[in-house]
Amino acid sequence: MIPRSVRYLLSGISWPVYILLYTPLALVAYYSFAPAPNQMGHSLHAYGVLFHDAEVLTALQRSLLLAFFSATISTMLGTLLGYGLCRFRNRRAKGVLANIPSLIIYTPIIMPSLVFGISELIFFNFVHTYTGLLAAGLQTMIIAHITFQVPYVTLTVFARLAGLDPYLFDASHDLYADGIKSFIHLIIPVVQPAIIGGFLLGITLSIDDFTISFFTAGPGSVTLPIYIYSAIARKGITPEVNAIGTLMIGSIIALALIHFFITRHRERGSQFAARGNIT
Repeated sequence: MIPRSVRYLLSGISWPVYILLYTPLALVAYYSFAPAPNQMGHSLHAYGVLFHDAEVLTALQRSLLLAFFSATISTMLGTLLGYGLCRFRNRRAKGVLANIPSLIIYTPIIMPSLVFGISELIFFNFVHTYTGLLAAGLQTMIIAHITFQVPYVTLTVFARLAGLDPYLFDASHDLYADGIKSFIHLIIPVVQPAIIGGFLLGITLSIDDFTISFFTAGPGSVTLPIYIYSAIARKGITPEVNAIGTLMIGSIIALALIHFFITRHRERGSQFAARGNIT
C-alpha cells in the first residue's frame, strides 16, 4: 500500500507535467476553430478552407504514401533483423563483443535527426553524381525513412523475442519444422503484436518527421510537415495551420488507441486460452 503522502507527492509532480504536455496541443485545437472573416464565434471555416486547398491535399496524400510504404518495408526488415539478432546472437560473447549488435541498432536512434538528414543528403548526392540514380524526390525520402524506422521496429521485435524460452526453437525442430516453418508458425504469431506496434510506430514517425524529409525531399515531393513549415514561414501561424496540426494530433491519437485495443484484445485472448487449458 502506497502511503498517502507519497501519492500526493507523485500527483503534485505528474499533474504539472501533464499540463505542460497537453496544454499546447489543446491550444492548437482551440485556435483551429477560429471564426470566419467578418464573423463572430467559433467555426469550421479553417477546415473548410483546408479541405479545398489542392496543395494541402497533395502534401497529405504524399505523406500518407510515404508513411505507408516506408512503414511496410521497415516492418518487414526490422522483423527479420530482430529475429536474427535474437536467434543467432552469440550467448557466450562478453563485454563489447556482446553489445556490438545492439550498438549498431541504437546508433540511428540516438543520432540527432539533423546529422542523420545531412548524412542522407550527402549519400544521395554522391550516388546521383556517379550513377545518375536516386535523384532527390519521393524515392529518396522513402529510403531515408526506412533507414531510421528499421531500428525502432527491430528493438520492438527483439524485446518481444528476448522473453521467449530459447528451448521453443529446439522444440519446433524436434517436431520436424525447419527454419522457415518455425519462423512462420512460431515466431510470427508470437511477435505479431510487436509487428503491428512497429508498423504503427513507423507510420507515426514518418508522418511526424520534418528534418530528414526536408533534407531528402525534391522540388515536387513536399510532405505535410514541410508544407506546414513553409506556410508558417510565409504567413505565420494561421487557423488553417492549426487545423492541420489538430488533424495530425487526432490521427496520432487514433493510431495509438488502435494499437492499444489490438494489444489488449490479444492479451485477453491469451488469458482466456490459458484459463481454458488450466481447466
